[in-house]
Amino acid sequence: MDLDLSPLQIVLIALCFTIPLVGWALLFRQIARFWTYFKLGQPAARADNPRARTLTLVREFFGHTRMSRLPIVAIAHWFTALSFFLLFATLVNAFFQLLWADFRLPIIGHFPPFEWLIEFFAWTGFIGIIALIIVRQRKHPRNSAGEHGRRSRFFGSIWWQAYYVEFTILGVTTCILLLRTLEAALVKIAEPATSIPLHFPLTGWLSGMWSGLSLQGIENWIYVIAAIKILISFAWMITISLTPTMGVAWHRFLAFPNIWFKRFASGRTALGALQPIMIKGEELNFEEIEDLDEDAALGVGQVENFTWKGLLDFSTCTECGRCQSQCPAWNTDKPLSPKLLMMTLREHANAKAPYLRATEEQRADLDEKVTALAELPLIGSTGYDPSQPLTAYQPFGGDGAVIDEDVLWSCTTCGACVEQCPVDIEHVDHIVDMRRYQALIESAFPSELGGLFRNLENKGNPWGLGQRARLDWAKDLPFPVKILGQDVESADDVDYLFWVGCAGAYEDRAKKTTRAVAELLDAAGVSFAILGDGETCTGDSARRAGNEFLYQMLAQQNVEVLNEVGATKIVVTCAHCFNTIKNEYPQLGGQYEVVHHTQLLNRLVREKKLVPVARPDEVPGKSTAKNAASTAPTVTYHDPCYLGRHNHVYAPPRELIGALPGVELTEMQRTGEQSFCCGAGGARMWMEERLGTRVNVNRTEEALATGAERIAIGCPFCRVMLTDGLTAKQSEGIGEDVEVVDVAQMLLAAVKRGEQPDAAEEAETAPEPTPAV
Repeated sequence: MDLDLSPLQIVLIALCFTIPLVGWALLFRQIARFWTYFKLGQPAARADNPRARTLTLVREFFGHTRMSRLPIVAIAHWFTALSFFLLFATLVNAFFQLLWADFRLPIIGHFPPFEWLIEFFAWTGFIGIIALIIVRQRKHPRNSAGEHGRRSRFFGSIWWQAYYVEFTILGVTTCILLLRTLEAALVKIAEPATSIPLHFPLTGWLSGMWSGLSLQGIENWIYVIAAIKILISFAWMITISLTPTMGVAWHRFLAFPNIWFKRFASGRTALGALQPIMIKGEELNFEEIEDLDEDAALGVGQVENFTWKGLLDFSTCTECGRCQSQCPAWNTDKPLSPKLLMMTLREHANAKAPYLRATEEQRADLDEKVTALAELPLIGSTGYDPSQPLTAYQPFGGDGAVIDEDVLWSCTTCGACVEQCPVDIEHVDHIVDMRRYQALIESAFPSELGGLFRNLENKGNPWGLGQRARLDWAKDLPFPVKILGQDVESADDVDYLFWVGCAGAYEDRAKKTTRAVAELLDAAGVSFAILGDGETCTGDSARRAGNEFLYQMLAQQNVEVLNEVGATKIVVTCAHCFNTIKNEYPQLGGQYEVVHHTQLLNRLVREKKLVPVARPDEVPGKSTAKNAASTAPTVTYHDPCYLGRHNHVYAPPRELIGALPGVELTEMQRTGEQSFCCGAGGARMWMEERLGTRVNVNRTEEALATGAERIAIGCPFCRVMLTDGLTAKQSEGIGEDVEVVDVAQMLLAAVKRGEQPDAAEEAETAPEPTPAV
């Protein structure tokens, strides 16, 4: 090819050589800075099972499995994301087109399938980014509910960065399509025998727009459009290299390692068990607590106490706001937004990084604003004003701290943020780590938690009641309830150890669930025993409130008791106990087969050991303390967070309801993976709700809107919260005939009427048995 450059080409080549050179230099500098930045974090072991991790990454990227909750966005993003990588070949081609307008990449440049692929993804990338721009505008705060439009998932996102990325992609795809039309027009003149439909199937039809130009005119336009494409691309590279906190851009690269290094190699979200306290990459041994270094951090008190994976999480945040849109705290006008929290930690960590990287001598020369960050508390008062939500987040310091304390304690640990995040950020782990530091080091926690901690430590339950009262729920049952260590020696002598839990033993409303499950197990011929006063709180609330020491004390005591009685199969009615015993006790040597009562009861119905036959009109009225049975023709089901999102138990409760004759299930709008929290998790059950509106009332209103006569639950915490919410609405004359019931109570109502007449008569005429308790 002859190289006779025009003045236009010379100018464009000079620009397109200099600017990309600057871009690459800045990009590699930022990559090196990222490397040193992530090394500032604490160690974390995340490289086990590389094959499974790689498969998870491939599945999540090519399947966009984490984005499927928003199908239109997922489809648009899939094409846009793949076009970013596949169309890189057009960028390489553009450099050569500055020299030769008719240039094509060797071998593949004239290969029709390659040309089809380029054109297909140029169009779909173009259409995809327009769709995403429209979505962002439709969901803009100006079009959203709430004060200042805070119901928008984009509230608080950095708008100029989002717009810049969107219009960069729009500009690049537009340039690619224009270049393809110009190339088709050039081929028509220079190679009239070449088939335009074969080589330009999706752009050839537009080549007529250049029909008025000469061959030289077309070539000049190719030089200009190619240069514009290059300059847009490298201006973007320079911008992101100078803005390391630009998550909406950097996630294109950082999402890949963030997904690969996620907690579970299998691809499961970082829910279920909390991680133990780690000291320099090693699990804290509580028996050797006295030997810890004085500067050892129990939890996270400064941003450098996060692991390198935490710093990677913050940098990867795309500001898409899916977490924010699902967060029960944010949706009830509290200061916690998982998105804003990640953004604030990212901004603060990057601002503090120069100080952390510097030696003592170098720190003396740093800017005062940077050195001031070293003394800035991570959690404290920021001067938060509820009418201005962003005042809860001060990444560069302000009125006392980086993150307002109310942000931290508003979390219910429901896991909606983790479940929704498309790039696998582990929000709950980070929040609990910060709570640990506040609870264990600073002793700075809501005053109500002080009473909770004392009751758990002294009495083994949140209510501070005596251990003997754990047995009261079983009084007046028509059969004896066996106690391990008294009526049976070992758990091997029964089918299941029935873990009653604190709420199931002490809370009057939750006792109905306990009694219903016990009656159903007895009716099905399933033998069970309880620990009685040998049972103590699992420690769930203590752990999620940050008091890891107290959790360890309670959990180790329970594991010791369970192992001593030979427990292998445990049935639980509390979703929090279920999660703790199933997922967290293995960390302490407690390996058990744990089932939720809805799972077991559903299995018993499928096996015909329990046969629901009575219709709702045969079992009128609400439940009582002695008769737990309650049902109705219409029911809606609330997914407990620690049963659903944390443990993926969605089907059994619904299948159980589906097996009840004459009962119709009406789902709420927010259900399954997108279910809305009751407000009790994360130890919020024991804290007053002083900010915003009440989470439980929000959820109760949604349940009442279905018109269902029963609100079914599968967790005593949910029962308490939704019953309180229902009581509040009933005081307004709304939902007076509605009752919050456990799924087990509805099953009991259908089964009890199915008893054989002689059996029922025998139960009525027999003398009242004395329970084993």
